[in-house]
Amino acid sequence: MEIAAFAITHKKASLKEIETAWHGDLKTLIDRILSNPDICECAILMTCNRVEVYVVGKNTLEALKKITSRMHVSERVIDYYKNSKCVEHLFRVASGLESMIVGEDQILGQVRDFYKLCKELGGIGKVLDLVFSKAIHVGIKVRKKTNINKGSVSIASAAIELVEKRLGGLRGKRVLIVGAGEMARLVARNLSSKSCEILIANRTLENAEKLAKEVGGKAYTLERIEELVATSDVVISATSAKGFVITREVVERALGGRKVTFIDIAMPRDIDPAVREFGELYTIEDLREISEENLKRRIEEAKKAEEIIREEVKHFELMLKDLKATSAISAMYMRAEDVKKDEILELYNKLSAKYGVDESVLPLLEEFASSFIKKFLRLPTVRLRKAAREGKDYVLDAVEYVFGGGEFVSCVEDEEAQEGPLETACARERA
Repeated sequence: MEIAAFAITHKKASLKEIETAWHGDLKTLIDRILSNPDICECAILMTCNRVEVYVVGKNTLEALKKITSRMHVSERVIDYYKNSKCVEHLFRVASGLESMIVGEDQILGQVRDFYKLCKELGGIGKVLDLVFSKAIHVGIKVRKKTNINKGSVSIASAAIELVEKRLGGLRGKRVLIVGAGEMARLVARNLSSKSCEILIANRTLENAEKLAKEVGGKAYTLERIEELVATSDVVISATSAKGFVITREVVERALGGRKVTFIDIAMPRDIDPAVREFGELYTIEDLREISEENLKRRIEEAKKAEEIIREEVKHFELMLKDLKATSAISAMYMRAEDVKKDEILELYNKLSAKYGVDESVLPLLEEFASSFIKKFLRLPTVRLRKAAREGKDYVLDAVEYVFGGGEFVSCVEDEEAQEGPLETACARERA
């Protein structure tokens, strides 16, 4: 069993390359990945800054490379991780160390959401369940034990920081937020303390009104986007729409030569790049500058977080070994239980026919068989756990194959296996 992942993130890929990698609905992607006979579990994480796929199975890197070869993304922007490196990477992601804004809180919620969704869609089994649960635990622990998430730690807060730098503050400015989803809500909350006028424009007026009430702003529908742009100093767009919400034509008609600052933090992008003709336009990629400054401020906290992650990875490796041992041991006991049921029934029928015993003897037979199995398998159980701790996966794999391979064995094959090749050959010769 292997755990592996590929990651396409802001560290190597441009926004356009991340957009290219992000396509298809989650269910279809999970089903397609699980159709590979070597893969038994799959989880996907997609945000504005990353597309990552986690799998469990065998020949995992080969399977992942088949997936990425169909994504029309350059190999140079893809990172691959396997086993402990894969686990460490996910722990770092959940802790905010891999984010553009180091220590951001939003990524932890995104990891949790995709974990739940992938589990509901049938992608996550016992291994990735353990991996993602642990990653979420580590993300929470890092934020409690360090100050990694203090200050501007999200795309939304970085966007506000960028605008304040460019405009020399936001006091008295008119800021239009396009959208009313989670990212727009984060922007609005960051703006609520800046003494500026907040306008919310959204396709559904009810959602705009709800957010506007929360931050003391005014709500509008997207149908009024042109007149709203015309009277705003800053426009921050964060919808989940496909295609441009703010086009060059709309901006040209609205501004009439007046300059406005536009910030596009949507994925895919909301604002036509041609808008730069009429004002400043910043995208997620432009937030890299703030990310670098952010990292300098948090370098000591990041070191503390990395130490926590190293310890948690070691602890998780022990948990994974125990899981592997438990799987092999369970295969042994399940096979023994299957045999026990048949043998107890057969023995009871013989005793009943020969000695006239009734069903009251069944609990005694059950107790005897269970005790026998427990004592007989005690030494193999101890040695399997020892093999797991020592990293002897070949021993565990052999036991799982022998006792629980999941393959149908016909009666003839079963008899031949019990008799052995020599006895079988002799029997055929006699026949």
